[in-house]
Amino acid sequence: MITVVGIGPGNTEYLTPNALRAIEQADVLVGGKRHLAIFGGTRTESRPLDADLLGLLEWLDSNKNRAIVVLASGDPLLFGIGKLLATNFSAEELQIVPGISAIQYLCAKVLLDMNDIFLTSSHGRAPDFDWIFQHDKVAMVTDAIIDPRAIADALHQRGLSRTLIIGENLSQPNERIHRLPVAQVAARYDMSVVVILNER
Repeated sequence: MITVVGIGPGNTEYLTPNALRAIEQADVLVGGKRHLAIFGGTRTESRPLDADLLGLLEWLDSNKNRAIVVLASGDPLLFGIGKLLATNFSAEELQIVPGISAIQYLCAKVLLDMNDIFLTSSHGRAPDFDWIFQHDKVAMVTDAIIDPRAIADALHQRGLSRTLIIGENLSQPNERIHRLPVAQVAARYDMSVVVILNER
């Protein structure tokens, strides 16, 4: 059985009991270097999760009778690897253990309800900012290319006034949360999630 485990925003305190149990019972852990460093321990077998997703799918298919846990940041079905695996494996072969997403974590920290929030990600894609900025409340998982500064620049180019809530290194000891107008957004931030608010 392949189990995709959402490991939350980063700090292991935010793992669910089901996630911990699945990790402890795994024969093989699959994950990024950072995830394997946290959860690998003395485990004899692990497999890195890298850009070779086709190779991963083939390997998982040939090993699916083993207890395999794929470690996923945040929640696996919120711009994570869960979607890819769910389209390639059946419910008999795959189970998903949800986790707390970085977006959920940030909204909880700043007391912002998520009832009408538009969720998006810039990972490996070019965002349609014209569409995104039509929404009054947007949460975006950013990457090294489309980061908070790129969002602020896109807003400035369109002459739009918004408030950006930027969560850096969420749940980690060096966590920082900023609430800024576009003009005050810095040139660089660490790993971040951004909420874009139209506070008209």
